[in-house]
Amino acid sequence: MPENFQPRDAQKFEAALRRFDEENSRDPNLENSQPRELLYAQRLTGWVLRLAPDASEALRLAARCQHICRWESPRNSYPMTRAGYLKWRADLKKFHAQKAGEILREAGYDEETIHRVQDLNLKKHFPADAETRTLEDALCLVFLEFQLVGLAARTAEDKTVNALQKSWGKMTEAARAEALKLNYGERETALLHRALNG
Repeated sequence: MPENFQPRDAQKFEAALRRFDEENSRDPNLENSQPRELLYAQRLTGWVLRLAPDASEALRLAARCQHICRWESPRNSYPMTRAGYLKWRADLKKFHAQKAGEILREAGYDEETIHRVQDLNLKKHFPADAETRTLEDALCLVFLEFQLVGLAARTAEDKTVNALQKSWGKMTEAARAEALKLNYGERETALLHRALNG
């Protein structure tokens, strides 16, 4: 963590991060020989701190647990329809927030901080809330940097373009500037160009 960041109680903060990482280390799905959700949490934390080096304690905690234990609720456990997808996404947010709350209570956090982290997990008050915007920006940048190639490979072009347009629409100008600096493959560059100019 940056030297100028001081959590209110370093022991609690480190305990919470450690427990989040322990839980995500149980992900049976691997990426680059690492548990996928552990890697995701590290990437999301990295982007949050790049976008907001002075990020609050609650935002740092939320970044580390945003997708906690996601594999426990697979997409195929819901109907493979648009309505099923939306229900899955809504239920996931609640699941992550509940799991985060349990771990933060174990670590000794107060209810005010727990509710703030959960509000961030649930993306409440978006886009009015600045920290929720930072978290959403980081989520979109993780998608563009690490997940776009896989999505483009397995998804129809129009759907990929639609996903890109939705992400771009949620991002701040600062995040869009970061997105344009990323190294994309030829196909992804073409899809992004189409999304932004279509």
